[in-house]
Amino acid sequence: MSQFLAVHPTTPQPRLIARAAEIVRAGGIIVYPTDSCYALGCRVGDKDAMLRLRRIRGVDERHHLTLMCRDLAEVGTYAHVDNVRFRLLKKLTPGSYTFILEASREVPRRLMHPKRRTIGIRIPDHAVAQALLAELGEPLLSSTLILPGDAEPLNDAGEIRARLERQVDLVLDAGACGTEPTTVVDLTGPAPEILREGRGATAPLSR
Repeated sequence: MSQFLAVHPTTPQPRLIARAAEIVRAGGIIVYPTDSCYALGCRVGDKDAMLRLRRIRGVDERHHLTLMCRDLAEVGTYAHVDNVRFRLLKKLTPGSYTFILEASREVPRRLMHPKRRTIGIRIPDHAVAQALLAELGEPLLSSTLILPGDAEPLNDAGEIRARLERQVDLVLDAGACGTEPTTVVDLTGPAPEILREGRGATAPLSR
C-alpha cells in the first residue's frame, strides 16, 4: 500500500520532501509532479527499483529512462557536454525538454541505450521536483507516468493512487500538472534533432 502526501505545488513542505527522499533512498518508487506531467522516479543506482519502474511503464531496455537533474553542473557529471551544447542547455533549462546526450562514465551501463551509449537528461521547472532533487543531492531516475494501454499521462492524483497504490511506494499530490510530455531533443549529432514535439517550444532549437 503506497503512501499519499498532498504537497504544495509552489512552496512544498520540507518535511514531506524529506519523507519522499527517504523513500527513494530506501529503494522505493515514487510518483511526483514535474513541469510537464507526473513522473515515476527512483534512485539512480538501484537496479531493482529500476526494473520495477520499467515493469510499471511496460518498457524494455531500449526505452530511454531520464536522469532528472537539479542543474547544469549535475548534468555535466553524467553526460558529455561541449560548449555549443552547454549554451543550448543553458538557454532552454530549466524547462519541459528531455535531451539525449552521450553518457559519461558515471552512468551505469544498464541505464544507457544498449546500442548508442546515450542517456536522457532533464532539468525540471517545478518547485516540488527541484526541492526533491535538492534534498536527494543526486539525480532521480525517471519516466513519464504513462501506463501500458493509456494514450496520455495520468494527471489526477486520485486516479494515480487508485491504479498504482500497490505498485509504487509514494504518491506526491501537487494537483494537476499537465498531460503534455516534454519535447525530446537528440544532441548527439552535429545539429539538434527533435525526436518528439511536446510542451517545450521548438522555435529556439531552429535558431
